[in-house]
Amino acid sequence: MGTMKGAILSVNPAACIVDITHQIPPQDIHAAAFNLLASYQSFPEGTIHVAVVDPGVGSKRRPLLIECAGQFFVGPDNGIFSWICERENKYRTIHLNNEKFFRHPVSATFHGRDIFAPVAAAISLGSAPAELGELVNDMIRLESLMPKKGEAGAVEASIIHIDRFGNCITNLTPGDLSDDFARNTMLTVNDRQIRSFRRFFAEQTTPADEVFLVLGSAGFLEIAAENSSAAGILNAVRGQRITLTKNASYSARGLDGS
Repeated sequence: MGTMKGAILSVNPAACIVDITHQIPPQDIHAAAFNLLASYQSFPEGTIHVAVVDPGVGSKRRPLLIECAGQFFVGPDNGIFSWICERENKYRTIHLNNEKFFRHPVSATFHGRDIFAPVAAAISLGSAPAELGELVNDMIRLESLMPKKGEAGAVEASIIHIDRFGNCITNLTPGDLSDDFARNTMLTVNDRQIRSFRRFFAEQTTPADEVFLVLGSAGFLEIAAENSSAAGILNAVRGQRITLTKNASYSARGLDGS
């Protein structure tokens, strides 16, 4: 990361560089995609995001610039930006192939330093995206974030990320949930039924279930356990299929606290 910052500052010494995270597991494109999805809206218009989770470096995978949500995203064509594009639904994709903006010689193993960082610096100095490459209409995508409707009103969803605390972040958002979901809905993971909902992690609910649901700061429904790993308790993994179903016989604390 230090050499990438050096490459940016060599082109634009006044650049303001912010690190989003250094905790992405090696080659974990899904974890990187989630962290970008959870953070990009916190940055101002015109921000340039550079991604360096790139297990395909040196191969035929394309380097991309994506204009989306009033910001720029520079990185490999491996799906890392696809969840942001899916959420925003309006974007422009450019294949970075104008070598004039690259650092030379270009290493076959470090495009972060030699392609992504210099291109980001060029954008920060006002270079137009059209100068950097050619407009393309396709890119690699990760699986969709959209839950699916199942039988009898059930919602088929999945765990899209597990954080370092063992919280399981699902692809369910408030828009997928009924107004009374906390009162009569349960989530099933590995045949384990989760019925308790909390507004925050330390809230005490009745019954005091070992595992509970909470709406997380990234806008997704999370499965959590107080001072413990929900993933460990449930033997859950990323990509795990989960089901949200009605459970009218159950009564719990609602979103309004009643």
